[in-house]
Amino acid sequence: MPIVAQSTETTDWVSRFADEVIEESERRAPGKPVVVASGLSPSGPIHLGNLREVMTPHLVADEIRRRGYQVRHLISWDDYDRYRKVPAGVTGIDETWAEHIGKPLTSVPAPKGSPYPNWAEHFKAAMIESLGELGVEFDGISQTEQYTSGAYREQILHAMRHRNEIDAILDQYRTKKAPAKKSQKPVDEAELEAAEGSGAATEDDGSSGSAGYFPYKPYCGNCEKDFTTVTSYDDDSTELTYACTACGFSETVRLDEFNRGKLVWKVDWPMRWAYEGVVFEPSGVDHSSPGSSYQVGGQIVGIFGGKQPIGPMYAFVGISGMAKMSSSRGGVPTPADALKIMEPQLLRWLYARRKPNQSFKVAFDQEIQRLYDEWDRLEAKVADGTALPADRAAHSRAVRTARGELPSTPRKLPYRTLASVADITAGHEDQALRILSELDPSRPLTSLDEVRPRYDKAEAWINTHVPADQRTIVRDEPDAELLKSLDERSRESIRLLLDGLAEHWSLDGLTHLVYGVPKVQAGFSADATPKELPPEIKTAQRAFFALLYQLLVGRDTGPRLPTLLLAVGQEKVRYLLGE
Repeated sequence: MPIVAQSTETTDWVSRFADEVIEESERRAPGKPVVVASGLSPSGPIHLGNLREVMTPHLVADEIRRRGYQVRHLISWDDYDRYRKVPAGVTGIDETWAEHIGKPLTSVPAPKGSPYPNWAEHFKAAMIESLGELGVEFDGISQTEQYTSGAYREQILHAMRHRNEIDAILDQYRTKKAPAKKSQKPVDEAELEAAEGSGAATEDDGSSGSAGYFPYKPYCGNCEKDFTTVTSYDDDSTELTYACTACGFSETVRLDEFNRGKLVWKVDWPMRWAYEGVVFEPSGVDHSSPGSSYQVGGQIVGIFGGKQPIGPMYAFVGISGMAKMSSSRGGVPTPADALKIMEPQLLRWLYARRKPNQSFKVAFDQEIQRLYDEWDRLEAKVADGTALPADRAAHSRAVRTARGELPSTPRKLPYRTLASVADITAGHEDQALRILSELDPSRPLTSLDEVRPRYDKAEAWINTHVPADQRTIVRDEPDAELLKSLDERSRESIRLLLDGLAEHWSLDGLTHLVYGVPKVQAGFSADATPKELPPEIKTAQRAFFALLYQLLVGRDTGPRLPTLLLAVGQEKVRYLLGE
């Protein structure tokens, strides 16, 4: 490995872990590529909580690459795990999929209409596409291919020879219970399934009957399911006999040539640590409990001649706007769902800016607009050199990898502005371009391509996550009754607005105008700052805004007024305000 100076971005958690991983890798395997790992089970939609299992080592691996080292980020697809249950909310499946419970995920049919050959490939494909958008470089390993090719044959035979040692380690924890502890937050079933990260966290730790303990489970040669019990095993000949409780089938095989089964999860994971030479791998918060896969694996890995990886326990990833999605989809949203409404840079930033043990939320509701505002402010600070070092580091990790910059929107107009325009124009691109080109007359937009893909993300958010009753529908006709009922002060405020429309027809100009009308009515300059004004001016502004919303869209609230006015157009604004 080259001797490279420590990264200049030493103030963030990623750099600190990179320092530790490089040092540990040089101690364990000097001169070899650094190996970091993630594990994902394609048992259903791979959600945003699972993404932390990937993003944590990705960010560390990318920092190591930036320093000039060779590094491999392995993603083990646990596609040889058993199919445990029929997940809710997945289209193209019904109760008939329950007949496949107990089979390997790669032996279960894909949901109806899928172009993929099996269940595991269907759900892997969506995640692989999302990881490509996110700039995540990895080496994928199919555990189905590893087991069925015989790649782990020596490791399986070794585990069977040392089954009594493995059983003794596991037995230390079988009767222990985790101490009661406060949950970080309420979690749903899908998040709990992902809590242990890699593999099937709820799988048993091996059969222990009259014939003894065995850390290996065959898939039945008749029904393909794992409802099997090993009834005898001979170490010398490697002859293994099993019986299937699901279909009654029984057979005797030679394990030194048999490839239709796998080590139980709590043995499989540490075996892979040793086999791949993994130095860094994060784990879910439930690994803090006695008997967890990670804790037990730390002892079992020695049987295979390896060492436990270093790595943090990561906290849950919550969802803002989750309730609406859960009820309609039956599960937590996936990276693909997030990437439909936000650019990859924003999603990367959410994972980069928080330490792994800090929980955070991915926004699918109105909070996404505030997150984008925060991101744009950070971009501005980075550009002018005022960003704090840790913020600058998180930004760098969000917008680029060691391979280069991620594709980005050429002209970054505010997300909330783009969302408002998409809302008001309801898919009419010519109207959207007209409005956006009027935001800044000194630099008019000439094509929507200048604001893509951000505009498309904002439009997708409006169309899929904003309830119909919150969408903006501009009136066709003036509200004659409301206009007739206005008192003289309200009439005057509308006249002041209409008198200034032509002169102020830009985003900044209209912002100055709508906030300035109540100031002028109260005898102050339109340029007066909040410090120069009495508190009642804010009350007057809110009342004026509510009146304009009622006259334009029939509600007390709506998109930001300057954007709304531009969207409606000067001629129609005058018409609806009674001119």
